[in-house]
Amino acid sequence: MSRSERLFRLMQALRTLPQPVTAESLARETGVSVRSLYRDIDSLRSTGVQIEGSRGVGYHLLEDGTLPPRAFNRLEIEALVLGMAEVRQIGDRELAKAAESVLAKVLATLPSVGQQRLTHAVSKVHRFEMRYPSSPHLSVLREACWEELELTIGYQDEGRRVSERTVRPLAIVYVDHSMVLLAWCCLREAFRKFRVDRLTRVVTTGESFRPKRAALLRACLAEMRA
Repeated sequence: MSRSERLFRLMQALRTLPQPVTAESLARETGVSVRSLYRDIDSLRSTGVQIEGSRGVGYHLLEDGTLPPRAFNRLEIEALVLGMAEVRQIGDRELAKAAESVLAKVLATLPSVGQQRLTHAVSKVHRFEMRYPSSPHLSVLREACWEELELTIGYQDEGRRVSERTVRPLAIVYVDHSMVLLAWCCLREAFRKFRVDRLTRVVTTGESFRPKRAALLRACLAEMRA
């Protein structure tokens, strides 16, 4: 891990962990020794980041100078909190963690009044049951969409018959009670929708279809609307 990446992870840990956070917790989060952690704290302080605390006591991030200040009105803050809470409720573990990270970064850039509004937002989300079945394939699906890489998938239809095909993944869509992969099916030479909970296998082939994803997605959505 490069030094810059390590310092970035340290800043994110200071934003997200309950404060004051101990050196041992920060070292564990960033994957370094406690001695290296102390040096990294000194490095961040030398760049102007205001970190209060000391060895044996714990650390508290007073002011995050690495992110520009944000100006949100009260309703925008409520929308942000509500949206991220919904993602934490309906998303997989990676998305839920990303939602928490987003709020921590925003909180670190708000003035004190904005921080209080975000911390004590009036909008809450609670789901009594899971809307979307968990899937071990979501990380691979997202990465393949981002990188525009073809996938070999095993897919089980309504009759429990399993077929294998190569697809060009375009988007993951959250519908009422399932997640759907929009893709170009190389077997059928047509756009297809695959329920993520029916995928039995997902493997990246390494074949790129860049830069076709944006055009394919537009065509797929146009076909669905028609």
